[in-house]
Amino acid sequence: MITLAVNELIQDITCTKTYRLLWIDEGNVIAYLIDLDDEKALPFSITVIEISQGLIEGIYVKSDSFSVNSSNDYGELTEKEIELRNKNWDIIKNLARNEPNIYKKSERGPLINYIVSQKISTKKTIYKYLRKYWKNGKTINSLLPEYKNSGGRGKSKKNSTKKRGRPRTIDSVGINVNDETRNIFRKAIKKHYFTNKKNSLAYVYKMMIKEYYAEDVRYEDGVKHIVIKDQNSVPTLRQLRYWYKKEYDLQQTITAREGSKSFERNYRQILGSSSYESLGPGSLYQIDATIANVYLISSYNSDWIIGRPIIYFVVDVFSHMITGVYIGLEGPSWAGMMMALANATKDKKEFSKQYGIDISDDTWPSTYLPKNIVGDRGELEGYSVNHLINGLNVGVENNPSFRPDWKGIVEKLFDTSQEKIKPFLPGHVQPDYGERGAKDYRLDAKLTLEQYTKIIINFVLHYNKNFYMTDYLRDTDMIVDNIKPTPIELWKWGIKNRAGKLRKVSQETVKFYLMPKDKATITAKGIKYKKMLYSCETALKESWFAKARNDGSWKVDISYDTRNMNNIYLHTKNELLFETCSLLNHQERYQNKTIEEIEQLITNESMKHKEEGHVLLQEEVNFFSNIEAIVSEAIEETNQNQTTKISNAQKTKNIKSNRLNEKMLQRESEAFQLGRPDNKKADIIDFNTISLHDENSKKPSIKDLFNRRRGK
Repeated sequence: MITLAVNELIQDITCTKTYRLLWIDEGNVIAYLIDLDDEKALPFSITVIEISQGLIEGIYVKSDSFSVNSSNDYGELTEKEIELRNKNWDIIKNLARNEPNIYKKSERGPLINYIVSQKISTKKTIYKYLRKYWKNGKTINSLLPEYKNSGGRGKSKKNSTKKRGRPRTIDSVGINVNDETRNIFRKAIKKHYFTNKKNSLAYVYKMMIKEYYAEDVRYEDGVKHIVIKDQNSVPTLRQLRYWYKKEYDLQQTITAREGSKSFERNYRQILGSSSYESLGPGSLYQIDATIANVYLISSYNSDWIIGRPIIYFVVDVFSHMITGVYIGLEGPSWAGMMMALANATKDKKEFSKQYGIDISDDTWPSTYLPKNIVGDRGELEGYSVNHLINGLNVGVENNPSFRPDWKGIVEKLFDTSQEKIKPFLPGHVQPDYGERGAKDYRLDAKLTLEQYTKIIINFVLHYNKNFYMTDYLRDTDMIVDNIKPTPIELWKWGIKNRAGKLRKVSQETVKFYLMPKDKATITAKGIKYKKMLYSCETALKESWFAKARNDGSWKVDISYDTRNMNNIYLHTKNELLFETCSLLNHQERYQNKTIEEIEQLITNESMKHKEEGHVLLQEEVNFFSNIEAIVSEAIEETNQNQTTKISNAQKTKNIKSNRLNEKMLQRESEAFQLGRPDNKKADIIDFNTISLHDENSKKPSIKDLFNRRRGK
């Protein structure tokens, strides 16, 4: 059976056209596609049987691709980009969610006309955004503005005498915002906005005009009145708002005014809804982790006990089938959850083969992204999950604190897995572990991580095929079809009759959006992240490092895998998503190291430097003292030997000849003379005995000096 998933690309090799699969009905009968090559394309219907038959006959070919947007810039989304993206999404979101009606020509027209009648947008704009959304993977990021033909995005404009911006409709010109104006904005915001009084920007603007743009002061009846400058000499409230949105991060602003707890409670992005309806396979996945009750040994040395592994299960709520698994030493953490979700989209035939287990595609047929995920607050909170949501269009719901029962299926699964396999596992922890006189089960450890993973894979295959759920409430259609309530049978039935929630995305795309995200700095020495230096093809091609040396550094968005920092991944915000950056050659100290190891190394070196600080200070003080002693001795000796009979002009007059004399004598003393005893010293001429200022005597030449030395 050929499984189709929303978002897959279907290529028609007979006419070289590529279509994106937008929707499949729950009965797995009708699907809607859109032509990616036609600028004015609209969705059209086709039967699932027709697509499947075309794939079987080779007329159609599946293709993995996932496009987000068409911006060619590097770095984090600006507030302006996010604002425009959300504005575009607000225009079409009700239409886009109205599936499948929006795909039907007879119903699409009235729906769009209603939006137009509400003065929300024009028909042309609505179709433009709908096509972008459909063609680029049905994610909100596909609605980001395109800046391919625009220059200077997000950069401050150069100062000019010509007024920038939209022309005013009133009889005034206004001013440009220069460095001085920005500094005033910054001071006013800090003084009047970042306070617990929660003042509005309009209030801040008025106070700023009062304090910084006063032209005169007059008094009426003893009351002070401030006369402000004319409207051609003051900035506008609109300019202040624009600068404020460009300058300050929204989360930081709200946190500064409201507090972090208030932000988390009232202002943070809503990640999902707790009222899920599991309508079919892929409608909702549950994910959770537990510490296995078994001790393992190292694969490198059987004498090393490495502790208890972490097990992650990803379970489809509709069928209870285990769709993803991770067994390792990461977690419970984002890294562990990242591995489990990536595994949920991986080809299980290929995955099992890595551990010497051969299965067919139908044995474990889960290689898709779900529509929604529910998990623990620990792993599914923070900035990384927002990256996942916006990039892959996956809804995420965090469990409230102390409510693991909201993930009852996966919680129960841990108990089932432990009970099934514990009689066979050496090193399994019994209930009396830790009690006085109890056996130390750690010493019984015999399994490596790889061997234990093989056991868990076998458990998953057995569970998916044979776990008979007596308490599973089959609906009327399932009862009519006499579907056995086991995970694999429910999954297959759901794919056939309740399809449409599963989505196909390439493994590289999934991994990219699952990796942690941070900022790196473009410097003259390379792309710097946590003291590590990287480079990439684009940086070299566009002379980033030379620009950073001359114009200053700047920030870019990167993703990375905490387990190996040989590479980081520079966000490109185009169809390629990222560009790989590699460590520079002289950074070999960081090769094959985890982020924890690198941070520990940096911390240790910093502590070592601090510990040596006092010793280094003492050595430097000693160094200064030695220099001072030498200089003091030289001054004293020179003062004793120098004559006071000559003037300063005479002292500086003969520098050239004095230097020549000194050089000749230096050569004499430094010259290699083989066969001469080391203790036999050359005669030294005391120039102090030669009066250079005797007016009756002639100044001796170099030849005279050497003749005297030879005794001639």
